[in-house]
Amino acid sequence: MVSLVNYDIKILIALLESLKGKKKFFKFLLENGYPELAAWSNAVLGDEDALHWLFDNGYGELGVLSNAIDGEKSAVQWVLMSKDEFMINFSAACRKEPKGMRWLEERELEIFIQMVLRIRVILDVQIKDQLFWYRWRR
Repeated sequence: MVSLVNYDIKILIALLESLKGKKKFFKFLLENGYPELAAWSNAVLGDEDALHWLFDNGYGELGVLSNAIDGEKSAVQWVLMSKDEFMINFSAACRKEPKGMRWLEERELEIFIQMVLRIRVILDVQIKDQLFWYRWRR
């Protein structure tokens, strides 16, 4: 099973920068053997094709994590049933559930705390974009 906690800190920093929309870090992940992290960052940013790529290329756990972050009920349920404490608490923290963030803080998982804070911004922007009817695609 692929878990974010298994990656080197330098790769996680590149992932965080990719989540900020910095294309050179996305490209770095893609060109240096981490296409799953490049796809995951784009999936979190709302790219449906990237999400499908994760499921189609053996990285379903990351696809489910992206969906759980978005609060999809079946994905949240799958994460809970996985009993993976990191996935449970990371996705909960992204959804602004206090116990998830507390779990990360207690373990001093600073890079993941920074990711959560960035993902919360992403989710807030996505929600705001959905509310403004004049931005809807036809």
